Amino acid sequence: MSKLLHISASPRGDRSESLALGETFLATYREANPGAEIDAWDLWDGSLPHFGPAAAHAKMTIFGGGTPTGDQAAAWDAARDAFQRFDAYDRYLFTVPMWNSGVPYILKQFIDVVSQPGMAFSFDPDTGYTGLLTGKKAAVIYTGAVYGEGRGRAFGTDHQQPFLHDWLEWAGISDIAEVAFRPNLVTADAAAGRDLARAAVTDLAKRF
Repeated sequence: MSKLLHISASPRGDRSESLALGETFLATYREANPGAEIDAWDLWDGSLPHFGPAAAHAKMTIFGGGTPTGDQAAAWDAARDAFQRFDAYDRYLFTVPMWNSGVPYILKQFIDVVSQPGMAFSFDPDTGYTGLLTGKKAAVIYTGAVYGEGRGRAFGTDHQQPFLHDWLEWAGISDIAEVAFRPNLVTADAAAGRDLARAAVTDLAKRF
């Protein structure tokens, strides 16, 4: 039986558009996959380790073929634990609001923590990176309140979806399905767009 991990990048609780669509996905997925193991990782719950100087030095020590010690070893162990928590699943649901044309910083922190050599990727000086998270699937729900396709530069630029999509592929996850709900919330189009997004999310969950 496949194991699904919901990775939430929104801190807004029941006021979050991305989380609401995520719950729609999960309810449909549970119905379509009775008995499936589904867990959640709220990236704001304090369990995500920092990736600061000690961790960065540890990463470069590993790259150089060495073994981290002291503070570096502790930071590396924390990063490895976070990666193993993530890697224990073969299916992922990411719910991702847009912040300042990109992703919330907590999601970037998650990516920086788990993207480690020998874990998420390998590297060859001649051929470059190889993603190691093969055989997994990801569903991603993107939301935004200002940016929207065709609205012009004054409404922002999409550094949200390309960034996460590229990272997933870089890490070896090529089976990616995405739904975007980005109404201009100062207009009256939000309700109709939300219904369309719910329908798309429901259809995706049935097929996931």
